[in-house]
Amino acid sequence: MADGVRAALLAGGEGRRMGRLGHGRLKPLVPFGGSCRLIDFSLANAEVSGLGEVLLLSQYEERQLMDDLHRTWWRPGFRVHFGPYDRAYREGAGYRPPEQAGPPERGTADALIRKAPYLFGTGTSEVLVLHADHVYRFDYGPLIAAHRRSGAALTLAYQRIERRYVHLFGMVEFDRDGRLTAFVEKPAEPTSDLVFAAFCVFDAARLHHYLELLDGTDWQHDISRDVIPAMLAGGERILGHEVPGHWEDIGTADRYHRAHLALLAEDAALTPGRLPCTIRPEVRRAVLTAPGIERSLVPADLVNDGRVEHSVAFPGVRIGADARVRRSVLLPGACVPAGADIDSAIVLEDGSVQHMAAGVTGGIRV
Repeated sequence: MADGVRAALLAGGEGRRMGRLGHGRLKPLVPFGGSCRLIDFSLANAEVSGLGEVLLLSQYEERQLMDDLHRTWWRPGFRVHFGPYDRAYREGAGYRPPEQAGPPERGTADALIRKAPYLFGTGTSEVLVLHADHVYRFDYGPLIAAHRRSGAALTLAYQRIERRYVHLFGMVEFDRDGRLTAFVEKPAEPTSDLVFAAFCVFDAARLHHYLELLDGTDWQHDISRDVIPAMLAGGERILGHEVPGHWEDIGTADRYHRAHLALLAEDAALTPGRLPCTIRPEVRRAVLTAPGIERSLVPADLVNDGRVEHSVAFPGVRIGADARVRRSVLLPGACVPAGADIDSAIVLEDGSVQHMAAGVTGGIRV
């Protein structure tokens, strides 16, 4: 199934909309779920789907990201390809790639066309486009198989959500035969409850054609705003593939916080056991109700001298005496001082607190 498929992972986000949570770290490496980082979902999905290699498309602090992925995702049968830096990075002892030359990439479509030699190589029949900030578990195999059977130029993943949230995403509409009829990025007045789940599989030749057609024009350099609308206007056959279960775009600190609380629900669509485990994999995690803990996802090495309620804690967390933590996320190594009372917040590694309810994003210590 993986033969001929080139998977491309868009991982250029800086996390500017995430407040303190995004400061000093790459958005793809933002910790999630007590056990992994945002980027690990797409990589874990690719691995279980039988894709032996994923091409990294990134430009912001690219060296830091490559160093991390080389450590975390170097394993037999699966690897992350670093494009123009790949061979030298892997063969040169202590090699670090140079700073990027030329103008910066201005959007997701730019990332594809600037890495075209590594994306549209000999034998590539399809391009699977993934993002590094989406939380979901999915086998891409059936999506790729359906795309090949249909002969479509593009098959895009979609999900049905509450209509009131559609304005935050790319809205899609299909006819009775499942063919895409409308694609509107962040519509002011949604007419559908279906949204683009931001991963899709293109016919490689058609994708390359439209990228070359758009390059150099007055465009927004974006897959959703330019490439897909151009293909739709060009009469290309574009089909949809529904994504069941949990899927979430982690674009803001508020969404990040809500996604963690969703892990603790009795009927959670994404259970903690299905999360990738790349942050200290030797440490066990579980959703517990025990003395001092009320339905929280906690690591085996949690030091708790207070009370933790409906929260998610990463390895290395310490809760001081008589402290109370509710509806919060505690990042790796975070320490909550004795007597503190924290509610609806993200506690960062340095102990600063990013409150959700009040919308505070500055560094505030309790």
